Amino acid sequence: MGQKKQRLLEAQRHQSLTDGAQMPSTMEPCLGPPAPLGPQRSIYFSSPKSHSAQLGSEFFDQPAVPLARAFLGQVLVRRLDDGTELRGRIVETEAYLGPEDAAAHSRGGRQTPRNRGMFMKPGTLYVYIIYGMYFCMNVSSRGDGACVLLRALEPLGGLETMRQLRSTLRKGAAGRALRDRELCSGPSKLCQAMAIDKSFDQRDLAKDEAVWLERSPPGSREPAVVAAARVGIGQAGEWAQKPLRFYVQGSPWVSVVDRAAEQNSQACSDKAF
Repeated sequence: MGQKKQRLLEAQRHQSLTDGAQMPSTMEPCLGPPAPLGPQRSIYFSSPKSHSAQLGSEFFDQPAVPLARAFLGQVLVRRLDDGTELRGRIVETEAYLGPEDAAAHSRGGRQTPRNRGMFMKPGTLYVYIIYGMYFCMNVSSRGDGACVLLRALEPLGGLETMRQLRSTLRKGAAGRALRDRELCSGPSKLCQAMAIDKSFDQRDLAKDEAVWLERSPPGSREPAVVAAARVGIGQAGEWAQKPLRFYVQGSPWVSVVDRAAEQNSQACSDKAF
């Protein structure tokens, strides 16, 4: 048995020397190329609740006018209770500058339970009711009492659901099918189509799970922006004429087109060259 065991040990030693050039020593690191890895998924896309393109608080922390312009082209997303997501690209906004602005609900610096959202941190929703039945959605900006009204969207996703919501909530013209361009072409139409009501008042658009803002898709062109007078504030004196409404020129989803303002914008553009 002793001789057999010795021959077995010698055979194992010989095999080890033969394979030595191919088998790395357990005492030294392997310096060969690493094994190829399979496709890797970013942790930022691993959860269905994560919104990789969602705009955070820093986006909203700017004065009302630049924020109103920055909103154009971004995508508003509304997730309904059943998981359905409605999407629309913002094509029209209005800026309200706070206490100095005679057309703002915060004019004179007055604060009420109704307009409290205007004085909260940037990105807070201010939703109010008009005519006792329609809602308008604003987003607070930097500066007490300043905000941006969302006036119109280009529908991108969930159009049939939007159509059903608008048909259920709108007054008059019952039975007439709505065209796509009519779904969100106005602040109250927008709220109907996206199922936004008073319950959204004072929510944080940067953190809410039911409504949020996403950046425009990569590669999107910078929109040509028209600055025009705001709509429906004829009692605001000189403030009624200030060019604080902004919309994407040429967009068929804008609520009100101002041809004179467009010509003026074109003239200013031509002078720049």
